[in-house]
Amino acid sequence: MPVQEVLFGFGAHSGIDDGPELLRMAQQADRDGLDIFSLSDHPYIGGRLDAYASIAFVLGRTRHIAGFANVTNLPTRPAPMLARTVTTLSSLSGGRVVLGMGAGGLWDRISDMGVPRLSPGDAVEAFEEAIVLVKRLSGGGPPVTYHGHHYRVDEIEPAPVAAPPVWTGSVGRKSLAVTGRVADGWLPGHAADWLSERYRTSRPVIDEAAAAAGRDPGEVRTVFNFPGRITDRPEPATRDRDGRWIGGSADQWTEELTGAVLEHGASGFILFSPRGGTPDPGSAGRWAQEIVPAVREGSRRRAPGRTRSGPGPALA
Repeated sequence: MPVQEVLFGFGAHSGIDDGPELLRMAQQADRDGLDIFSLSDHPYIGGRLDAYASIAFVLGRTRHIAGFANVTNLPTRPAPMLARTVTTLSSLSGGRVVLGMGAGGLWDRISDMGVPRLSPGDAVEAFEEAIVLVKRLSGGGPPVTYHGHHYRVDEIEPAPVAAPPVWTGSVGRKSLAVTGRVADGWLPGHAADWLSERYRTSRPVIDEAAAAAGRDPGEVRTVFNFPGRITDRPEPATRDRDGRWIGGSADQWTEELTGAVLEHGASGFILFSPRGGTPDPGSAGRWAQEIVPAVREGSRRRAPGRTRSGPGPALA
């Protein structure tokens, strides 16, 4: 099977007053050839831009780059309406959207929004139902009737637009297994890279669940939310004493990420600042103009089987 094209992007946690800067960064990333941008989804924080309204606005002002919520706060965005949102975004943007999905983490704040609190087991069950339902309400076909424990729809016409790829932020074993069964990608979490304990212990759970469901585990890509500093000169150490990546020169980043692609199967990287926030414009520019092209070239030169699935970013 051909190797998936590696995706590169940047992540942002944008406040109400940050809209112009977010748009500027996304437009520059679009010109620089990045594949994707992500926004956090915390609707209980009044000072934040709404993720989906912002994604729609940015997609309307760009040509190639895709957007996604990293990850969607599912309990506050019911699956049937979420399906309508993402298929509409996909239709209007020419397929430039990914559906990031999470079971819900900050339940104290989520319940403050008037959403009934779910037990961890019920939250994971609702998470899987939501992914299944979004996909069934996409791609055309006859009306959908679905009666799950958490979602129910009766004779609802699906959108004639294919569902976007679904990437999850799964952490626990049950939600990791959901990712293997029904999702298209996995985001291990901030700073949890290919050398981390989280990756080493979690990825096999996804692979086993995918195989048990009759899927090729390689169909579930791993995309890393990757914070770090980009320095002018090489650093004596690019990882801290706990083995966590802290950054280095453009050449050190290139070597590290190329190795991650070729030796560990990484298929995407989303840049964040060293503290996990929005990268500064200088770092974002060096990422897009120096590091990303070098990693793409190194990966293709040493692994010629890589393919894209058509025009625009190969997101699936």
